[in-house]
Amino acid sequence: MNAPLDISMKTDDVLTVELAVFRRQHRDLDEAILALVERGTADQLTVQRLKKQKLRLKDVISRIEDRLTPDIIA
Repeated sequence: MNAPLDISMKTDDVLTVELAVFRRQHRDLDEAILALVERGTADQLTVQRLKKQKLRLKDVISRIEDRLTPDIIA
């Protein structure tokens, strides 16, 4: 997840599948963060790292969505 995602050479079908995977990972991270905070078992550093990872996924999701969404000329 640390390497930048190159979406320029991927087909729309591949990107659609990856988008679903990344959205699931994003939801899983959200649930993990919530569970750790509710239980009070996580240190702040762990929660911060998970939140950063979640933000990186959000950026990747946004880039894929932009690529898959056709431009509409108004």
